[in-house]
Amino acid sequence: MSSDDLERRYRRLLAAYPWEHRRVYEDEMLAVLLAGARPGQRRPGAADVRNLVGAGLRARLRVGARGFTEPSWADAATVTGLLVAVVLLALAGKALLDQLVRAPSLPPGFPPSGPDLVDWLQVVGWAGVCAAALAGWRWAAAGLAWVGVLGWAALIAPQTSDNPTYVVDMLPQLALAVAAAAALTVPAPRRRAVALLGVRRLLALVLAPAAMIALLGANRVNSPTFDFVGEVSYQVFYGIEASSELVLWLYVAGLAAAALVMVVAVATLTPVVRRRIVVMLLPVAALALVIDSALAGWVTSTMNMGHTIPLVPAQWAMLVLVAPVTFLAGALLVRRREETLRMVALGRNADREQST
Repeated sequence: MSSDDLERRYRRLLAAYPWEHRRVYEDEMLAVLLAGARPGQRRPGAADVRNLVGAGLRARLRVGARGFTEPSWADAATVTGLLVAVVLLALAGKALLDQLVRAPSLPPGFPPSGPDLVDWLQVVGWAGVCAAALAGWRWAAAGLAWVGVLGWAALIAPQTSDNPTYVVDMLPQLALAVAAAAALTVPAPRRRAVALLGVRRLLALVLAPAAMIALLGANRVNSPTFDFVGEVSYQVFYGIEASSELVLWLYVAGLAAAALVMVVAVATLTPVVRRRIVVMLLPVAALALVIDSALAGWVTSTMNMGHTIPLVPAQWAMLVLVAPVTFLAGALLVRRREETLRMVALGRNADREQST
């Protein structure tokens, strides 16, 4: 009976190893462990527990790391890097445009503050990243992207204690920059993004953000005029201003159409690439969701109290960990999904062979 208990407990410990490893070596490893056990031993020794669990986890990490070397991950990273760089270029262009063009809704005597060097550097830098990625200069694109990440971090890090709300608001854009830099760092064939996307998808991913910026710029220029005397009719939707509801929804429809074009361009890629693009973008979405939900009360309290309310270490840890945890969970789900599909396909093929 003690031998059965010991064997069962050893099998539980061997579950730390990947299934592929257990399928080949489990019986052999179990035989060696049982042969080295003391007479009457019912539980694995502390050294065996430490060695088996540690070696099993290391084997799982090696298997997981090999999964990221698949060509599908490299293809997804190539497309993701270009896509996120284009989005960041559009955001930088929007910020620059807001500094150059005065909105009629501003009171008289309040001209635009004008762009500073950082605004211009962001536009030029992300434009350079996009151009290098399209030209196939991967190291140049990745280098520029990492310079942008470091510069951005250097700008917002000093405000962590004095203005934490600004830092938290900027974290999703910083996470986008990190996603672009990391994706562009992944080795891939030259001009692989152009080959994967084709001309139509590439034009959609480049022109749709430009169209969105043009619509937002037009909305800023044509926003209702500020008037001290007469009544002003305002329709506002997430910062989009218009004098009538019809005009407002026309702007919204145009922005939604441009976003839909980008979604369709990505959705028509092969499923293995499409799934991995979603996994690479999910961490940014998860971070934004955490900020909007879990930290909503903190933001409101900070604004109403009139002084800075510092984040506690647990909140900072949540902000730091949510992105990598989301990525690893997404990668695991994709792997399980594709393994399930592979097993189903093997079963169908076996059924066909039996029927014939």
